Amino acid sequence: MNRNKHQRVVVMTGATSGLGAHALQHIAARPDTRIIIGARGSGRSAPRGVEVVPLDLASLDSVRQFADAVKQQIGESKIDILVLNAGMQISNTDGRSAEGYELTFAVNHLAHYLLARLLLPCMAKEGRVVITTSETHDPAMTPIAPKSLDPRALAHPNKGGFGAGIRAYAASKLCNLLTAQSFAALDEVKARRITIVAFSPGLTGGTSLGRDASGARRVLMTLLMHTVFRVIGLIRPEYVIGKPGRSGEALAEVALSAVTPPGGRIYISLVKGEPKFPDPSELARSRDAQDLLWRESAAMVGLE
Repeated sequence: MNRNKHQRVVVMTGATSGLGAHALQHIAARPDTRIIIGARGSGRSAPRGVEVVPLDLASLDSVRQFADAVKQQIGESKIDILVLNAGMQISNTDGRSAEGYELTFAVNHLAHYLLARLLLPCMAKEGRVVITTSETHDPAMTPIAPKSLDPRALAHPNKGGFGAGIRAYAASKLCNLLTAQSFAALDEVKARRITIVAFSPGLTGGTSLGRDASGARRVLMTLLMHTVFRVIGLIRPEYVIGKPGRSGEALAEVALSAVTPPGGRIYISLVKGEPKFPDPSELARSRDAQDLLWRESAAMVGLE
């Protein structure tokens, strides 16, 4: 074995199910690649050689412990690729994180915001950070997408009601896009030529999102996906339901730099299995919204 040959280091969340598991298979198949994944609970399967470190994204203390463990395990090495893919979608906004924040906002946004900030000093020059977002962030695509941003209200919602869970999910995906753009604008990121990418896998069937829904709701969603969405997809290709295998393959391609946005852009959206480079929503492009979310998120996770 050539000890001087560089071993690519990949750190990933959301790698044990859904499209993330498919992405992990593709990444793990590459030679000279060391992979560390965060996973909650026990019995999580991973390809041979993949290192599994405990991580509960519903606890900021767990996120800090995971970041410390990653730093200890890689030693003097640097992270070449950081994939922040984990996400949850539940039917309501009743759940709370260990710190008392609404669960979807805490898991999908706050935990990944904190993890990215903690691991940024460990990123290699010309490294790559990929944050999984969703087209549901955009009102032009999804009627329930957020049209304004109030991070404190997302963290501590005072009302629920029908559709609260999917609205919280869409808002968290907006936060992912805003966060990606804030990181891309950092002087440190620019100086070290770190690439930041926000990746939307598009509408994807067969994932664990919405797994807490009742049987009746799951049947209804399956029916909609195979009827209404299929018809709409004839006019709006963004509504064509993708397969997790292809979505995961595309995530791996983005992570491994086989697919990259044009210069000056960070958003990739998978449409009918092909990567497209649309503009994110107007709100997602707002510098004021980016700065507001960054400040409020920093305060919530206890950073400057």
